[in-house]
Order: sequence, then structure tokens, then C-alpha cells
Amino acid sequence: MTLVTFIIPVRHQDNARDWQLLKTNLEQTMISISNQTNPDWRGIVVANEGADLPELPEKFSVERVTFPPNDMHELGKGSKEGFLDAFRADKGRRVLMGMLRARDSEFFMIADDDDLVSAHIVQYVSENRQANGWMIDRGFIWDSGGKLLFAYNDFSHLCGTSLIVRSDLYKIPESFGDAPLEWIKTMLGSHVRIAVILAERGAPLSTLPFRGAVYRVAHGGSHSQAPSLVFKYFLNRETLKNPKRLLTNLSRLRIVDGNTRREFFGQRPSPAPIRVASR
Repeated sequence: MTLVTFIIPVRHQDNARDWQLLKTNLEQTMISISNQTNPDWRGIVVANEGADLPELPEKFSVERVTFPPNDMHELGKGSKEGFLDAFRADKGRRVLMGMLRARDSEFFMIADDDDLVSAHIVQYVSENRQANGWMIDRGFIWDSGGKLLFAYNDFSHLCGTSLIVRSDLYKIPESFGDAPLEWIKTMLGSHVRIAVILAERGAPLSTLPFRGAVYRVAHGGSHSQAPSLVFKYFLNRETLKNPKRLLTNLSRLRIVDGNTRREFFGQRPSPAPIRVASR
């Protein structure tokens, strides 16, 4: 039995604006997950047959599916509710295929294919495995490729990479065909509903006591098309008219330094240049 299984649902290749960019971001996501300090985990990438994927790190496997492209993948081809409904169905059934592949896992964490996670998640779960699971309420927003992180304190309502849930609480069916579509959309395709549903069942999720993930924004392949944090939290009329809010937002900025690279990016900082003492 595996303690934590990370499931990364990948959209149909026909729905990707830039498949090479998706591959690059997915590779970075897998590297981030692979940096866990506790080895009791596995990762599953769920992708369509024929999708060209980056090389999978150790502990990762791929679950191939044959789902068709999502015809409403882009907002603008229908109503907003229809767009969200189609997205939840497409994402949810991919997640379900990953869960069926790893149904012996104690906990699941669904990760978007462009986000990053803390290296300490599996270790924390191992020390608190009696819990129902956790919401990541505190995380970071990162402009893709940038040098700054923005500390965000309502993270679980913003980013899909924000839930760690005990597997039995999902009530996974015996087979894919046994899963009702509404259950797929509600429990697996949407991250904003699960905490309320589980609380109503008497199995509330706790709050992860540290910043647990990084939401990548401002890149061309993003499905949500989230704007740059610079424009959303600093260079907009509302913020610029409110000096107190601007100062608060400035106080939440963090530099992507060696510690954050090690914790979230799976990277060690570049060695300092060797300085030759002058004679």
C-alpha cells in the first residue's frame, strides 16, 4: 500500500494550445513532486493514447486513456456553466482512471499539470495518517519563470492543486462504468466542492499548517488563463487607488531563493561563483 498517490490529469492533446509548453511544465511538476522527503508515494500521469509525454521520473507511471477531446475546452464556445460542466467531466474521468489504477493508496492528491508542491507533504501525511485529509489554504502564486512568489492565503479556493484526501472518503466505485457522471464531476472534477461535502458527511478536512503548493500563472498553456500576479495584485486601478492594500500585497512577496527552489522546484541553488582573491 502506498501512502500518497499524486494524480496528474492531462488534457487531450488536441485541447492544448502549445503541447511542447505543456510537456515542459508537466516535467517541472513531476520533478517538484519527486522531491518529497519521504519516499512513500507514487505518481500517475493520466494522458490520452498517442500523447507525447516527457520522460517519467522514478516512481511515476502513465495511465493511458481514449477519451475524446473536450469540445468546450475553451471558454467562449458556450455558456460559462456549460464550459465548467464539460471541464469537470473531462478532468474528473481522467482522475478516476488514475484512482482506479492506485486504489490501494491511503491518500490521493490531485495535481494540475503545471503546478508545484512542497517537498514536505508526504512526510507530514505520514505523521498524521489518521486524519481525513487537508486543504492547502496557504500557498504561493508564481508568474511562470519569474523570480517572485506571492503568498496567498485562500489558496484552496484558487488552485486545483490544493487537496490531500484519504482515499476511502471518495467512495471510489469498483469500475469506471459504475461511476455516475454527477459524482465524477462533483467529487473528482471540481476542487471547490469536496471540503463542504466531506464536512457535511462528518469527515471534515484539516488545514495544512504550512504553504503547500505553488500555482503557476501567466503562461500561454494555462486553461484558466489566470493573469500575471503583477497585474492582478499590483498594477491595476483598484489596488493603485488603495495604498493600504498595495502595501499589504507588497509584504506578501517572496524571492525564489535557494530554500524555495529546494522545497518546491526540486532544484538545488546554483553554486556561488568562485572568486579569486586579488593579490
